[in-house]
Amino acid sequence: MAITPVKTLVDAAKAEISTLSPQDAHDRVKNGTALLVDIRDIRELNREGKIEGAIHAPRGMLEFWIDPASPYHREELATDKTLILFCAAAWRSALAAKTLQDMGIENVAEIDGGFASWRDSELPILKD
Repeated sequence: MAITPVKTLVDAAKAEISTLSPQDAHDRVKNGTALLVDIRDIRELNREGKIEGAIHAPRGMLEFWIDPASPYHREELATDKTLILFCAAAWRSALAAKTLQDMGIENVAEIDGGFASWRDSELPILKD
């Protein structure tokens, strides 16, 4: 039995979601219309750094934290602002954005190239 390659799933998700440049994401957060959501593993944050003001919502908990009916719901994610998801390289964030859309969340996007692209664009990063 052959499985669908993850790259195929990512490409299909990217065809159905909004993808923003790092600068556009930064600008939207600065003007108050968006919220950054970091879905990376805590070890990645500790190793690579964080984006100031981003909410850390690990990929494994994201759907539970978004769903108001979930006992794990996080109120800070219940917003009219666009939720801009990012991971290391925009594969997990593409799948996560598509899943949130499937859940009925309309105000969701991802950062093109993820955290690496944000860093390479020389946008601000917090290092411990």
